Amino acid sequence: MGDLALKVGLSVEAKGAVYDVAIVGAGPAGLAAAVYAASEGLSTILLDRDGPGGQAGYSSRIENYLGFPSGVSGADLARRALTQARRFEVEVVSPVDVSGVRLDAPFKYLTVPGPDGSAREIACKALVLTPGLAWQRLPAECVEQFEGRGVYYGAATTEALNCRDQEVYVVGAGNSAGQAAIYLAGFARRVMMVVRGKSLGEKMSQYLVNRIEGKSDEIGRKIDVLYQTEVVVCRGAKHLEGLTLVNTASGERTSVDTGFLFVFIGAVPRTGWLGTLVSLDARGFVITGPDLDAENHLKNWPLERSPYLLEASVPGVFAAGDVRHESVKRVASAVGEGSVVVHFIHRYLASL
Repeated sequence: MGDLALKVGLSVEAKGAVYDVAIVGAGPAGLAAAVYAASEGLSTILLDRDGPGGQAGYSSRIENYLGFPSGVSGADLARRALTQARRFEVEVVSPVDVSGVRLDAPFKYLTVPGPDGSAREIACKALVLTPGLAWQRLPAECVEQFEGRGVYYGAATTEALNCRDQEVYVVGAGNSAGQAAIYLAGFARRVMMVVRGKSLGEKMSQYLVNRIEGKSDEIGRKIDVLYQTEVVVCRGAKHLEGLTLVNTASGERTSVDTGFLFVFIGAVPRTGWLGTLVSLDARGFVITGPDLDAENHLKNWPLERSPYLLEASVPGVFAAGDVRHESVKRVASAVGEGSVVVHFIHRYLASL
């Protein structure tokens, strides 16, 4: 991955050793934090393990993001934000896998691969955690052997052309699943949504529900929804060839033929690399600000002041976007948190 990144002009190694702000994760929250931090004069490095955009980058069309009345693809939004960050001289390093972090107050040291493959450290005064979420894997028999060969996690935009005139299946009932189904319906002969619940409205924005269930246009008429249904088996030889579905209400099993399955069944926070650095909730999300309990989370808090709104249980470590405990899983809120966190970074740096 690193060699390929170098050939296409990406930077996979940090140029400096010490930064005012290091941001881990280049989704909407991380990109917003980078733009605002650098535009306000802070030396800023943005690190990402995959590529800018996060989960939002896989969205074929975001139609409720302010300022884009006709909608915008997640990839285009990420590209614009990345261009903006670089204009403010944010140092963008991607792909790079941050594998650990240690504290030596007031600095935080991130562990990343060095030029010879050995580990090296990047120091920062303030650390912003925006690593986002990783797609949950589908608990179906034989699904692993078809990943990238018919089974895809959040890859609707890149695989859509291959789905032309095919019948494809989308698992999930959130906005990402709805956006993917609508986008794929522009290519596929038919899109079948597999939904575990009894309705789409429980997790999906109403504008998407209306488009899918209303059948008011050609796209909507090409999408069918299988409620109270789960995928239990994937089958095929070298590529996915079919699925076994089960109706959870009746127990009836159905075998269907398809070469494409797109999975959007939720996500888990990418916080395993943090170890015990900051307090996490039971699901692994970073607890911040007023959600930090003095008795359980702040026993080692060294300052007289309380943590700032987006600050974690260690001074100078902040979290924004989907990785934060009880965050609103929307692009606009992630951008807002990434922007607001810079205000608290300034206050923290001023106190050093």
